[in-house]
Amino acid sequence: MTLLLGAAALAPSLFAQAPAASGPVVLTIKAGEAAAKVSPVLYGLMTEEINYSYDGGLYAELINNRTFKDRTNPLRYWKLVQDAGEGNSMSVVTDRPLNSVLTNSLKLVAHTASKEKPAGIANDGFWGIPVQPNTPYRASFYARAADGFTGPLTVSIVSTNASASVFASAEVSGLSANWKKFEVALTTGNVPASKDNQFIISTASPGTIFFNLISLFPPTYNDRPNGNRKDIMQLLADMHPSFLRFPGGNYLEGNTVATRFNWKETIHDISKRPGHQDDAWGYWSSDGMGLLEFLEWCEDIHMEPVLAVYAGYSMRSGHIATGPDLEPFVKDALDEIEYVTGDAGTTWGAQRAADGHPAPFKLEFVEVGNEDQFDRTAGNYNGRFAQFYDAIKAKYPKIQVIATTGVTGRTPDVVDNHLYVGAGEVAMQGHFHDYDNRPRTGSKVFEGEWATRGSRASTPNMADALGDAAFLMGLEHNSDLVIMESYAPLFVNVSDVRGPRGGGGSQQWEVDLIGYDALGSYGSPSYYVQKMFSVNHGDEILAATVANVPANAPARDAAPAGGARRGGGTQGTIFTGVTRDSKTKAIYVKVVNSAAQAQDVHIEIQGASAIAPTGQITVMSAASPEATNSIKEPKKVTSVTSEVTGLGKSFTRSFPPYSVTVLQLQGT
Repeated sequence: MTLLLGAAALAPSLFAQAPAASGPVVLTIKAGEAAAKVSPVLYGLMTEEINYSYDGGLYAELINNRTFKDRTNPLRYWKLVQDAGEGNSMSVVTDRPLNSVLTNSLKLVAHTASKEKPAGIANDGFWGIPVQPNTPYRASFYARAADGFTGPLTVSIVSTNASASVFASAEVSGLSANWKKFEVALTTGNVPASKDNQFIISTASPGTIFFNLISLFPPTYNDRPNGNRKDIMQLLADMHPSFLRFPGGNYLEGNTVATRFNWKETIHDISKRPGHQDDAWGYWSSDGMGLLEFLEWCEDIHMEPVLAVYAGYSMRSGHIATGPDLEPFVKDALDEIEYVTGDAGTTWGAQRAADGHPAPFKLEFVEVGNEDQFDRTAGNYNGRFAQFYDAIKAKYPKIQVIATTGVTGRTPDVVDNHLYVGAGEVAMQGHFHDYDNRPRTGSKVFEGEWATRGSRASTPNMADALGDAAFLMGLEHNSDLVIMESYAPLFVNVSDVRGPRGGGGSQQWEVDLIGYDALGSYGSPSYYVQKMFSVNHGDEILAATVANVPANAPARDAAPAGGARRGGGTQGTIFTGVTRDSKTKAIYVKVVNSAAQAQDVHIEIQGASAIAPTGQITVMSAASPEATNSIKEPKKVTSVTSEVTGLGKSFTRSFPPYSVTVLQLQGT
């Protein structure tokens, strides 16, 4: 994350009715002039633990504070089934821990427990435990008992409303004085979907029981035992992203060295992971989403990993000096790369195999740090980057090394740029031409975090999406230079939104691509822009010119006079981009209409033998720029694909107000 650039207020003029033009906009496509190649890895994802992105989000674990290590309160999110007035109590103790990393245990003292009135502990999850009909859940926990108590214990999912309906229940027995893992299946019947539920472990007999690592999983994507939510993963899979940049973001570096993402503490079985405070965003991270889980996430939806390694800078504790002090962190990064790519004959490749994934992963990109421009020590990142760069290239010469800001002394393969822009006179549309005239020599560019943030809501509205689409089109027609892009943040839990950035609850940063609560999820209008662009493009950027555009955009948005521009251009409320598939000869025409009324565009295609009269069109439009999606209306604004007729080498098409369109034409 970095700071917002540009004005924060929504300027009414940006989406006002365009002045009348003397005729339709004219887009002339030069099908015989391929200006450059489209990057094959342009469209991807960036992720970090923010807004409950992993715990309470993509990571399917339903129990909140499962190891009683929340820094605010080790018993946070836990409560007694019977209160202390009944003589029962719960507390966190540290004697006889489960192991050396999970040192806190929940102690339940059940003095008054009976069949009619059992005693126990309950967890409400992450703003609810979701229940789906006819669904199996996997519950597990470690437990030991005192005073000869052997059970049984009842494990159940129960509604929190007045009915206290039991949706699923099972018993376990065999507790002893020693720690033992218990696992049980809970299957719901034909019940309505709901999220106002809790998970309970209870006893009908008096006794003292100790618990650790209490877990509950629904079915996961690809049935991974420590896996991800199906609905959110499907939204991501539908985008066809080419890469995933992980683990962050500020989450990578932390506020201090101690609270960075320490990858070696995120591998092995989850019972061996201590978790850590995500102090960048103010809550506890279980590290259930560890290094291997990130890699398997890539594997599940066919993405390349872009591995960000800790580079000796944390946001509030300064930096680690280059030389001997930094060397252990350089070695740690090399070990991490070996864990990802090494075969079973290497130390860390063998560890990955022992963790359950014998085959190495492909790794082409490694990013050194995150937003190191905030390291105010003059030239320090230059030295730190050089030390990492030299070590990585010496051992892995084919890996492309990404710098998080400009450096001297070494030439990074790629430089990561971050851009967050509000609405107004410097809106994201104003950045459409940012890369048109940049030199094509030296480092490539990764737009690793960017977003239009005019709405300042949890997820973008249509106005934000129009800005995103215009900027993204500019990246695509410059993707010989800008080889990768990823919107950020990717996720937000919208269960408990208390205000803008820093407002607490389930959201720490406003305007995020995908929203969800415990039960459901949705893509924002900007999500559909990313999806439309990712699945509809060729491998060549075609030259094009645009004329007669209503002039209603910021002055810096105007196209320079004369000549054909890559993918077209804009002089006002219409933005265009054109690519072609060199094998199939399909031509993809992208058009953004940011005006309040429909606009005609006359399309002329030069250099093609013929254009088929029938093609495909994908459109996302809205009645107003404020239109958006939500948990209650997940597809109020969405893209629709259909057949389109009346095409040819010369035709006119009307594009709806506030719309993003992709026309797929078949050329020869």
